[in-house]
Amino acid sequence: MSDFTSNFWSVYVAAITLIGIVACLLLLWFSGKAKANTAGDNTTGHVWDGDLREMNNPLPRWWVGLFIITVVFALVYLALYPGLGTYPGLLGWTSRGQYQTEVSKGNAEVAPLYARYSSMKPEDVAADAQGMAIGERLFMNNCAQCHGSDARGGNGFPNLTDSDWLYGGTPDKIIETITHGRIGNMPPMAAAVGSADDVKNVAQYVLSLSGSPHDSLRAALGKPKFAVCAACHGADGKGNQAIGAPNLTDDIWLHGYGEKAIVAMINNGMTNQMPAQENRLTEPQIHVLASYVWGLSNKPSPVSR
Repeated sequence: MSDFTSNFWSVYVAAITLIGIVACLLLLWFSGKAKANTAGDNTTGHVWDGDLREMNNPLPRWWVGLFIITVVFALVYLALYPGLGTYPGLLGWTSRGQYQTEVSKGNAEVAPLYARYSSMKPEDVAADAQGMAIGERLFMNNCAQCHGSDARGGNGFPNLTDSDWLYGGTPDKIIETITHGRIGNMPPMAAAVGSADDVKNVAQYVLSLSGSPHDSLRAALGKPKFAVCAACHGADGKGNQAIGAPNLTDDIWLHGYGEKAIVAMINNGMTNQMPAQENRLTEPQIHVLASYVWGLSNKPSPVSR
């Protein structure tokens, strides 16, 4: 791992780059100085197909000129831009800086579009047809990769169209989630629960909480063991939005349904991350996006303006 934290590779690549350029110049110089053994008619003596002879003519000057220009361009480029290891270049250009400049320019161009919605309540934005159309494009570009184009999520990715929220579904909570992201952590609990049979019994009890098909005898045995889970999910299994603990009574399964999936969760735990968007989206954009997400599960009547 130390190979990737030291500057060895940057120095190695820089050295190879410079050696390659110098080698090209030396090759050009030696090829111009070298003299081939020629006959009296300026041929090298090589003959193909009976009468096709190799002449000993110098390289065209335009070709040599282009070659030199290419080498000079490479050297100038490496002096101006960061092409030699950690050397920043005389212009101080970086891809990150270029990206930030383009993003800032783009945000400035669309700022008037979002200014209208910044002063509106999320509920009003969600009722605005144009606002929802803008929110949909933001969602497709930034959220659909995980939650799906229909926002119904998938295994490990929450469905945003229902009323089940891990951290709360108010507009303010949605804005908070989008802005700062979330890290959900279910620690492995098998050791605290007990034996493998105890884990299966707890899984059956969890299934019983939502009225799912279950083994009632095992569920009864698992109920006392559920006490170690109640610290997060609550004694009634209804979860805790303050820490993102899921409601186990609503028959909505984020990481899979059935005894096998629940046993795996108890044994192995799970860590999920919703990345923060505050460095990618502006506050007005997050406001519109949160309004769109809120509207997915609240369905206000659209109003055209």
